[in-house]
Amino acid sequence: MAADDDEQLSIYDEVEIEDMTFDEALQTYHYPCPCGDKFEIALCDLQDGADIAVCPSCSLMIRVIFEAEDLPGVKGVGEEEGGKVVAVSA
Repeated sequence: MAADDDEQLSIYDEVEIEDMTFDEALQTYHYPCPCGDKFEIALCDLQDGADIAVCPSCSLMIRVIFEAEDLPGVKGVGEEEGGKVVAVSA
């Protein structure tokens, strides 16, 4: 993200990814927001280089501090825990 983009965003806080909760079913990281809802950012967005989690109920945003190589792999359709591809029939 460019410095100009940072100046236009109003970042509430910076949070280490280790402090966030990962929802395996939704492949999304969550962190409590002061408004009572949760900041959220999808794993695929983090893997694409995004680092801003937003709260769906208010205008607050946080920057997620993480190392890309430490992110879990994305589970695609037809994959198991072990990363093996399983045939899926319709």
